[in-house]
Amino acid sequence: MVNYVLFETASGYALFERLQSEEIGAKLEQVQQNVLDLGKFTQMIKLKSFAPFKSAADALENANDVSEGIVHPSLKAFLEMNLPSKKSKVQLGVAERNLAGAIKSELGVDCATDEVAQEMIRGIRLWADKLLSQLKSGDIEKAQLGLGHSYSRAKVKFNVNRSDNMIIQAIALLDQMDKDVNTFAMRVREWYSWHFPELVKIVNDNYKYAKLVKVIKNKGELSEDQLEAMADVLDGDETTAQHILDAARASMGTDISPVDMINIQNFADRVISLADYRKQLHGYLVSKMNHVAPNLAALIGEMVGARLISQAGSLTNLSKYPASTLQILGAEKALFRALKTKGNTPKYGLIYNSSFIGRAGNKYKGRVSRYLANKCTIASRIDCFTETPTDKFGAAMRAQVDERIEFFNSGKKTEKNADVMQRVMDDLANDEPVQVDQVPTKKRAAPADEDSLEEPAAKKEKKDKKEKKDKKEKKDKKEKKDKKKKNKD
Repeated sequence: MVNYVLFETASGYALFERLQSEEIGAKLEQVQQNVLDLGKFTQMIKLKSFAPFKSAADALENANDVSEGIVHPSLKAFLEMNLPSKKSKVQLGVAERNLAGAIKSELGVDCATDEVAQEMIRGIRLWADKLLSQLKSGDIEKAQLGLGHSYSRAKVKFNVNRSDNMIIQAIALLDQMDKDVNTFAMRVREWYSWHFPELVKIVNDNYKYAKLVKVIKNKGELSEDQLEAMADVLDGDETTAQHILDAARASMGTDISPVDMINIQNFADRVISLADYRKQLHGYLVSKMNHVAPNLAALIGEMVGARLISQAGSLTNLSKYPASTLQILGAEKALFRALKTKGNTPKYGLIYNSSFIGRAGNKYKGRVSRYLANKCTIASRIDCFTETPTDKFGAAMRAQVDERIEFFNSGKKTEKNADVMQRVMDDLANDEPVQVDQVPTKKRAAPADEDSLEEPAAKKEKKDKKEKKDKKEKKDKKEKKDKKKKNKD
């Protein structure tokens, strides 16, 4: 039976002693109404001790520990000082289940979070300003408001998904910059083509085109002295540089004024700087992915992995998704349209951009995407919950996907997933590199529930031939039997 109740407030810890209350009829409405009457409730419970927090920082620290189910040293000292000795039977009523377990393991005090304890805590919370006589009127509300602001500010500041947020923002900016750079590069081409139209057919790369605009400037002033500079832009291709020089001498473009050329040059500078920044941003995203989700990046690539995290909202959300959800992540419109029209549901979403789907045959794309989604789910969960980040699991699973594609194409036997994971764990324990390329070709027995492991093309064709042969033999036997019966009649 609960004989003491712990009540955590924004001002401090309070310990109440239970005097008397109905245990058997606790669920009766008449008994529960006693909590709403201050006179009757004070006969059930009284304040034994109250320990205020030293400062707002101390209150925030204790609130964080309570929310995480940790016994703070000040709470431990408070309970040890005010609870009776262990010889007397004590049962402490606590609101939080996790905190109750922590108190029991730390102090050895039996804790309860049942309906009786919750009912008493409800009454204490209702009449806290009257029961805690040490506090003035309005002190509890002020402390609650201040602690609420501090707690929320700390949660925002120390967001566990803050690294995920950097990846989400970086991939969104990268996609936007790809569109902008392409649009601006096409504008440079159209603008400069009035002066030198032949350059568009000679140079296809937008970045090199913008840099050549800076080198060539006015085509009428282009000479052999600039061949070396043009070759540097073209990665040492002197033949193409000479071709540009010949085209400039016979160009059909119009003349251009110095003012117009200055504006074209300035705009080309902006395109070049944007393209350079885009490369830097891509390097930043790759480094972030290798730090936050190394296994997912090693398995499916940094760009596709970042898009999966962005679509899910965070790495934590992605790790909670089943493989079937991750497989069609990004194809929600196609899925709902298929469900509405009762058509075929999509086989893949964002993972279609990975190299594995492109390498698989048309017949096996769906199976490979299902297998890849399964591995991505495992990789994201390892990245989210592991304490020592490593990309060795992702590298091993990438080799497994390569094996699976080879299995579908040629029927080559694959290794069990349990063996691969055990080898990686052994390598991590020994701190040795994973032998990704040397995958043994151990014969694998197909498990009973293995839906995704389809038969290879050669084996399936052999099976189809056998079935056709059996059907033909049955048909011939039936015809002979019918003919014999007819002749007899």
